Amino acid sequence: MEKIAWIGTGVMGHAMVSHLIKAGYPVQVYNRSIQKTEGLNAKVCLSIEDVVKDVDIVFTMLGYPKDVEEVYAEIFKHQNTKPLCIDMTTSAPDLAKQLALRASELGIEVLDAPVSGGDIGAKNASLAIMVGGSENTYRKALPLFEKMGKTITYCGTSGNGQHCKMANQIVVAGNVAAVAESMSYAIKQGLDPKLVLQAISGGAAGSWQLTNNGPKMIDHDDKPGFYIHHFVKDLLLVLSEAENVGLELPIVSEVLSSYQALVDKGYASKGTQALIEHYLD
Repeated sequence: MEKIAWIGTGVMGHAMVSHLIKAGYPVQVYNRSIQKTEGLNAKVCLSIEDVVKDVDIVFTMLGYPKDVEEVYAEIFKHQNTKPLCIDMTTSAPDLAKQLALRASELGIEVLDAPVSGGDIGAKNASLAIMVGGSENTYRKALPLFEKMGKTITYCGTSGNGQHCKMANQIVVAGNVAAVAESMSYAIKQGLDPKLVLQAISGGAAGSWQLTNNGPKMIDHDDKPGFYIHHFVKDLLLVLSEAENVGLELPIVSEVLSSYQALVDKGYASKGTQALIEHYLD
């Protein structure tokens, strides 16, 4: 079996790599905070240089485009086996293209493969995975993706996985805001929000956000399955990419403004479902 290096074992990465480990792949992991590697039956490395030695595949699951850029500079510098590199971070499409170009100069294959489904999807191996890069390379990686996700889509050339994720986040932005507004409305009107949630979940209003984040909003459970500060990053990327093609996205802009207000109040490390506090505050 291919020897795997996994860089980034946070809320999402920890659960995702665990499925590869359970499937029997030899895995070594690296995370800046070593505590976040606890509980993984894998070799823990103390540097990027060590983790990418003698491996066939390198996965990355990071926070921000700047992290991706810095980590891949190290990967490209220290790799000695020309591994297939798969970045599962939600990052900038142009950066994905740049990494693919640099990788090709080194004889390395790269895929951008961001995911959707939050911590629940990561734990249940039911993520949606959107992949950009060479189709032949995608097919090589498909058996690994199938260990982590249920809906795996090849989106075309490098950067297209990231563009598909941007489209995903546009829908999520409108949906999570709609759920927050709906639950706020029910509460302010004196209804039992749990009863309302039950009533509307089975109809045309049903959605992943309603089913998974609706109950958390009602219970004021703001434990992060997906951090607000990461969603703000995503929405800023969306607006930047939309501006590049002359497209206005008023819903995304409004939702971003609401989240930025929460960040200003110290909610950056809360889960995205904490948006309801913006309405009830």
